[in-house]
Amino acid sequence: METIDTVSHSAHEAVDKIANATNKAAEALGEKGEQWKNAEQRLAENCRTYIRDNPVTSLGIAVAAGFLLSRLLSGR
Repeated sequence: METIDTVSHSAHEAVDKIANATNKAAEALGEKGEQWKNAEQRLAENCRTYIRDNPVTSLGIAVAAGFLLSRLLSGR
């Protein structure tokens, strides 16, 4: 009976360690996700500011990018 209790106790400790590690990993991923979201928001705001401050240059960049994409995707 003592062996069963020891094995049971060890199994519970292992499960607790795994659950703790899983929770820490989930928290870390949540923090990284939040950091990525914030970085995306900053990038979008920087793009909006650049476009507002440099509309002609932005239009030229958009036209050039569209031209390059169409050439790449057309298979020529």
